[in-house]
Amino acid sequence: MLAGISSSYLRRGVLSSTIRSPRLLSSTRIAPSLSQNYSASMKILAVLYKGGEAATQEPRLLGTIENQLGIRPWLESLGHEFIVTDDKEGPESVFQKNVVDAEVLITTPFHPAYVTKDIIDKAKNLKLCITAGVGSDHVDLNAAVEKRIQVLEVSGSNVVSVAEHVIMSILLLVRNFVPAHEMIERGDWQVSDIARNAYDLEGKVVGTIGAGRIGYRVLQRLVPFNTKELLYYDYAALPEEAAKAVNARRVEDLKDFVSQCDVVTVNCPLHEGTRGLVNADLLKHFKKGAWLVNTARGAICDKDAVAEALKSGQLSGYAGDVWNVQPAPRDHVWRTMKNPLGGGNGMVPHYSGTTLDAQARYAAGTKSILENYLNNKEQEPQNIIIGLSGYETKAYGQRK
Repeated sequence: MLAGISSSYLRRGVLSSTIRSPRLLSSTRIAPSLSQNYSASMKILAVLYKGGEAATQEPRLLGTIENQLGIRPWLESLGHEFIVTDDKEGPESVFQKNVVDAEVLITTPFHPAYVTKDIIDKAKNLKLCITAGVGSDHVDLNAAVEKRIQVLEVSGSNVVSVAEHVIMSILLLVRNFVPAHEMIERGDWQVSDIARNAYDLEGKVVGTIGAGRIGYRVLQRLVPFNTKELLYYDYAALPEEAAKAVNARRVEDLKDFVSQCDVVTVNCPLHEGTRGLVNADLLKHFKKGAWLVNTARGAICDKDAVAEALKSGQLSGYAGDVWNVQPAPRDHVWRTMKNPLGGGNGMVPHYSGTTLDAQARYAAGTKSILENYLNNKEQEPQNIIIGLSGYETKAYGQRK
């Protein structure tokens, strides 16, 4: 158990179902292995990411279209139709063609199918959206409430995975790691070019925007680094015991918060109140040369404002794995942006929460949610974002 909070609620099961090879319609379309004469009792649609050769070689890549969360044999044994695809863009996509009569939709934050109000209006039979992972902002939650569509996610399934990625990202920025590695790849060796912008994390002020399951674990993991101070900004204060366990101080004004931090890490959900939260105006209040890490959602940070702040040196570095559109376009400015010294970019594809360990947990959690739904059993409360009566959590903003 980590200091100040129990981890006993985390799902640690691993699916044991044998994974079998699905029939491929094309590189992006996978057909359910049902005979034409078979009448399925329920249509379940899953939009996952393409794993390619890696998924063939590594069956534990459960979040891919090839390995399908390990649930196809189980679902088909129950007589259900299971459509799996990564083809999600446009009205002719497998996603949009099949969502119109699907009863259950499984999506993932790593290759999100954007379930807009228009999509929800067309999905006349849709009753349940499951996020295989954590973070359901790709679903129009207000529209789901209107249509009484339940939205659930596998709460806690990848919080450790993401928190570890945050710590890694902080360190690679503060220690100026990426330019150092690139120097070695080029065959160069000029220590001073790297050391002039490399620092210790010890003695720095580090703050998290959001101190929930992930943000709090980030604070826990920062304690051994002997930082000068740990801060957090959140609409809700941590329980006194939890705050004392990590010696974290709450700052209630966001501009005041960022002005005190050497490192800011974003660990809050994306919703109406956080979209574009880190914008040009807020960035002016950061300490000059601060580092910013975002593994929450790309749209929380203004794309162009961040790039300009890095270019000007207002930020020394920006790192994360989340993008405002995923997959990110090849010309996305975050792919190539640099600080004045030619470094400061720690961006990677969205994978912090989809380690092999995390995939085992969110695949098992997805199956558990489906089992409860199919057997008309109550769902675990922490997994419910939208219930039949509306919002069941304040994670996506404070609701009535």
